Amino acid sequence: WIGILVLYTVHKGQFDCAGGGLLHSYLLVLLVLLAAIICALSAIVCISMRGTISNPGPRKSLPKLLYTRLLLYLPEFIWAVVGAVWVSDSSVHCEKTVMSVIFGTVVASWIIIVFTIIGVIIVFDPLGGKKTVYLTDGVCRNLESSQSGQLLYNVKSTATRVWEKRIRLLCCCIVQDDDHRVAFTSIAELFRAYFSDTDLVPSDIAAGLTLLHQEQDKMESCPKEPEEVLCHSPSSPVTDDLDIELENAAHYMHFAAAAYGWPYYIYTNPFTALCKLNADCCGNRPTDSDITGSDRHNFHFGSILKITGLQYRDFIHISFHNKIYEIPFFVALDHKKEAIVVAVRGTLSFEDILTDLSADCEDLTLEDVLENGFVHKGITQAANYIYQKLINDGILNQAFTIAPEYKLVIVGHSLGCYAFSPPGGLLSKSLADYTKHFIVSVIVGKDLVARLSMPNMEDLKRRIVRIVANCNRPKYQILLRGCWYEVFGGDPDNFPTELDGRNQDLTQPLLAEESLMVHRSSSYSALEDESHLNSPPQYPRLYLPGKIIHIVEESSSKRLCSSDIKYTASWSKETVFSSILISPKMITDHMPDVVLKALNSLAQEHGACLSCQTR
Repeated sequence: WIGILVLYTVHKGQFDCAGGGLLHSYLLVLLVLLAAIICALSAIVCISMRGTISNPGPRKSLPKLLYTRLLLYLPEFIWAVVGAVWVSDSSVHCEKTVMSVIFGTVVASWIIIVFTIIGVIIVFDPLGGKKTVYLTDGVCRNLESSQSGQLLYNVKSTATRVWEKRIRLLCCCIVQDDDHRVAFTSIAELFRAYFSDTDLVPSDIAAGLTLLHQEQDKMESCPKEPEEVLCHSPSSPVTDDLDIELENAAHYMHFAAAAYGWPYYIYTNPFTALCKLNADCCGNRPTDSDITGSDRHNFHFGSILKITGLQYRDFIHISFHNKIYEIPFFVALDHKKEAIVVAVRGTLSFEDILTDLSADCEDLTLEDVLENGFVHKGITQAANYIYQKLINDGILNQAFTIAPEYKLVIVGHSLGCYAFSPPGGLLSKSLADYTKHFIVSVIVGKDLVARLSMPNMEDLKRRIVRIVANCNRPKYQILLRGCWYEVFGGDPDNFPTELDGRNQDLTQPLLAEESLMVHRSSSYSALEDESHLNSPPQYPRLYLPGKIIHIVEESSSKRLCSSDIKYTASWSKETVFSSILISPKMITDHMPDVVLKALNSLAQEHGACLSCQTR
């Protein structure tokens, strides 16, 4: 509005031309229309700042203002059409500067309208009030043959279809076969079940995560009992075992990172990677390596060579083939450790994301495990695919024919027997204990992925709802102060979140008028009665595989930027990762370059200690 007002003031004496009156009228009416829109938006902002997330009473007049703004879209659209017609009229003959100003104004109006429509489509929830009929499974059984039961079934089906359409839209660039369609339906059902009993918008979730981060920082600053872990301390046989595993993990992490190919190499060497790859990858492919899948210009293979430091002849099989449940991997000879290494790539494509999100539980029975176990469906199918390729295609036979005395080591960022940052919800307790004989998981800091499982996500949802419902600060204050805290830091004890009522039970149903959880849903019941928190979970609890090495920073800085970071490592238990921790580093701690940096730091420290002891 200010820009158009300035343009009108500067050029108001230049409309004395053929058709200039039309353009003059267009600007005047547009100024009045924008002034009305600004008034409506200002009122919406002022009303939106009232109350709290769980107390919408002071905002009860907001729907009327929203409808007023919606009505203003009609004259705004009509006037944009009129402006487009007038500015393109051949009978209008004004100065080129004036025409350019009007043309820019019309284009800006259309850009705003288009982006507004796109934004509404993205944030609009087509389910809307249909969430109000969400019932518990017990009520559903009682109404199985009734009209209410049919209504509940229709609502759930509609919600699943909505989520499936969203997922298909996000994955519109990939070829969709039967496996994809099954995965879409499975993932849509998962999202439907998770979000069906909540009435939270994205900004509510952001506010809840901000408050949880501050509360966790407060708890970390308080004295607490030592965890039941085997610490990385000197003169202990357990420590010697840990040091050996850390050295091996640091070595094999290069193979796990190399499986990502050129994206990882360019990410870690942004200024020199392209030049090096162009210089080294212009030759022909080696004939002694079996390479499948697309690798134009040998960029992937060239990056693997650079990262691992191996020679062409050391590779037995390389697969860049990537579909849902079918992930890239390579098999190579590691002469330094005398091992045949199978390196599996982590998540890098939409197909990989679909594999990760196929989080249904599958039964897995092993002779050495007494009770039946449960495993992550998507990752299990990906592991079976690689197993079948290794055995049926004779890849392992070929490798052991070349090096029969070598051992077999499987590595991977998220998947492998040296499992770097694996997802949390992988195996049931019995299978997790069984894998401790041959799997080592390495977790850095507050890695989100290592704590991801459906029970942990349900727990996070309940914690967000509880902390948001009991905070008496307006949402804009939570978000603004939270942004300051995340960027510049501060003492969480001095942060005025005023969570005075966080230990009180929620006494009002939060549906429709004052609701964050859908009334009568399982999550709402858990908020009403603490005993529900100990009730049998909706999803089986799955754990990290094998023995777990947890690496944490010694640095006291909680901000993203920290110089000369030092790390400590210790053996940990799978129960330590049964809750999602909120932190600015919860994503970066999962990145393969961060894991490699931490392992290299610990390996160098261990090497320095050994050299000091020999002296």
